[in-house]
Amino acid sequence: MQLTEHASSLDELRERFQTVRNFSETLCEPLTPEDCVVQSMPDVSPTRWHLAHTSWFFETFVLARQPDYTPHHPEYEYLFNSYYNSVGKQFPRPQRGMLTRPGRDEVIEYRHSIDVAVSRLLEDLPEDMAGSVPAIIELGLHHEQQHQELILTDIKHVLSCNPLMPVYREGVTQLTPSRELEWIDFDGGIREIGHTGSGFAYDNESPRHEVLLRDFSLASRPVTAGDYLAFIEDDGYRRPELWLSMGWSALEQEQWTAPLYWFEKDGKWWEFTLAGPRPLNPAAPVCHVSYFEADAFARWANGRLPTETEWEVACATHGAADGHFVDGLLAADRPVHPAAAASDQPIAQMLGDVWEWTASPYVAYPGYRAAAGALGEYNGKFMCNQYVLRGGSCATHSTHIRPTYRNFFPPEARWQFSGFRLARDAE
Repeated sequence: MQLTEHASSLDELRERFQTVRNFSETLCEPLTPEDCVVQSMPDVSPTRWHLAHTSWFFETFVLARQPDYTPHHPEYEYLFNSYYNSVGKQFPRPQRGMLTRPGRDEVIEYRHSIDVAVSRLLEDLPEDMAGSVPAIIELGLHHEQQHQELILTDIKHVLSCNPLMPVYREGVTQLTPSRELEWIDFDGGIREIGHTGSGFAYDNESPRHEVLLRDFSLASRPVTAGDYLAFIEDDGYRRPELWLSMGWSALEQEQWTAPLYWFEKDGKWWEFTLAGPRPLNPAAPVCHVSYFEADAFARWANGRLPTETEWEVACATHGAADGHFVDGLLAADRPVHPAAAASDQPIAQMLGDVWEWTASPYVAYPGYRAAAGALGEYNGKFMCNQYVLRGGSCATHSTHIRPTYRNFFPPEARWQFSGFRLARDAE
């Protein structure tokens, strides 16, 4: 883990630290104290927990390195540890919504005390900490940006469970038409993928290595809501021949009939967004679908999902950041960005708008070794029963994404801002 170009000095790192920390609280400004305590399903964490956990990270991995450090509260290590077994036991994840204390104001006070302590440490960093602490803080900032995305994905699920369908933040729906779908050809051969070594990256993006590709074609844009509606109208959710066995089981068990947050009203399709319910925008990338749904659609469309290798090679060639990112605070979710509609790039929206499912299981790159200690638990131990997503979403910060970034979720996950684009073998 290295300092990025944004944090080439301790002064710049301190400034970036405060900017990222402040943005987390900016995202929470539209929420009530009651909003911040609800856990609507086991995969969702209360907003207040995200705010506390990201502070716990800096307290545990940075401030506690000081020999005379006194913890803010002796039980916070237990309450706000997520999955770091090397640190200690964790409060059960499915029960985080039962923690009505500490309240939101206490958590904000906790955050501010950690902010002050980290800033002071960076003003006069001991020599024996200078080699490790800046890199850990940089990791912590990217970790916080991941939780900023989770704040939005989780509160969207929380608000969707309320029959009032509350608005998180007002947003304007842009009706920019989607681009015509074209197939862009790529030559196979020996290519390289993985982090190049400049700037920050997670350890699961390395080492950079050679891969062997066959010729392939990639869709010029993600699958849209209009595309997906045609799949639904062709009985896509009632045709088991389109589905993987585990996907069909999930469909039957969960009674899926459409993407998460879609609903019919007066004979028309609507979608719940962070700006409340909106008529379905057929030009927007389809979102909140599982790997199983993406795979079934691809089979119906006589295509397939790209491998993460194919996706990265294509993005490295044509991957302009022409989607929406959370920096814009666009609450209505994923309308086609004018930059994507007007771009002369052959491939659009690879970065931003929606995370894109790939056909690749989340496994280690050749030569990967997890770091020693608790921070080594960050990525490596999840390399089982998950699939890779690429590209970021409208809930991702633009300073947090890059073509080599590997996100991962289990194949049944739908509450993330997840969509997909099609690939096919070269003819």
